Amino acid sequence: MTVVDVPRGRALRRTWLVATLVCTVGAFGVTIAAAPGASASPTRSLQWLLFVASSVHVAATGWFFTVPEVRSHARRHLRRYVVAPVGLVVVGAVSALLVSPERFNWVLLGFFAWQFFHFQKQNLGMAALAGVSAGAGSVTALERRALMVAGCAGIAALLVHPELLQLTVGVHVFWLFFLAALVFVVAVLVGVGAMLRRPVAKRPWTYCAVYLCSLVFFSPVFVFTSPYAAVAGLVVAHGGQYLVIVGLVAAADRADRSRAISLGLLVNIALVGGLALNVASHLHGGGLPARAVFGAYLGAVMAHFVVDAGLWRLRDEFPRSFLRSAVPYLLDPR
Repeated sequence: MTVVDVPRGRALRRTWLVATLVCTVGAFGVTIAAAPGASASPTRSLQWLLFVASSVHVAATGWFFTVPEVRSHARRHLRRYVVAPVGLVVVGAVSALLVSPERFNWVLLGFFAWQFFHFQKQNLGMAALAGVSAGAGSVTALERRALMVAGCAGIAALLVHPELLQLTVGVHVFWLFFLAALVFVVAVLVGVGAMLRRPVAKRPWTYCAVYLCSLVFFSPVFVFTSPYAAVAGLVVAHGGQYLVIVGLVAAADRADRSRAISLGLLVNIALVGGLALNVASHLHGGGLPARAVFGAYLGAVMAHFVVDAGLWRLRDEFPRSFLRSAVPYLLDPR
């Protein structure tokens, strides 16, 4: 286990907290301010921000496989870390070849539903880390349920208003959008009430700030009609949060490599992989070979969901011990 002295541990914990809040709140502020009109293209700066928060953050997952203990863990769980990712890439490519472009939008709706559910699971993890690192304990059962219901309401709103995802499927059920908004508001109120039921000592501002950000994460979906104002903030906030914590894990002291080499590997894998993913993400309008590459891209992103779900599941022994070794100041407030 990495030994981190108390002052450095406090500083790193504060760094994670501030960076997470800045990435979350700042992402919404910047993307809403920079969002173009419904039919306009995003600015170059917004495109770069989305590139880093989407393609680069997905590719950053590859860094974990440079760590010997992660590779050993993956060999013991081949179905999750090898079979499922490869299968998703293959299924994505084949689906893009077999399904017509018009009908493929329905496939994309399913992809986005999984993607945004993955976002809310990360939000839950961020709130849990904020509580544990502050000595306030993890999220309670009611806080967890409220947070996940709020996320599912936001996802439902996107699925019944697919124009926010820049998809056209020919179905408009706006009354379901308003029902999702009602469920979202109720879930937020329940979550706030559950948080306020905590004893004062178990309700530090750090936990409250991260939990509230996670709870209202999908609120832009119900407020804005511009796809970029409604959705881009979700993508940028999620990707920023992920890159912060992966960066801290990569910066941990290791016996097999220096911090500079570890961070260098992360930056190179994230940038090179991100560039490849970004190119593939724009091939949906091409011929059959291009569409197959686009489908493989979707499969690679879904593989990221599967791998992350295993590596960050703290109720399992390996993720808990691995992260406790890399970022002990987040899992043990002492």
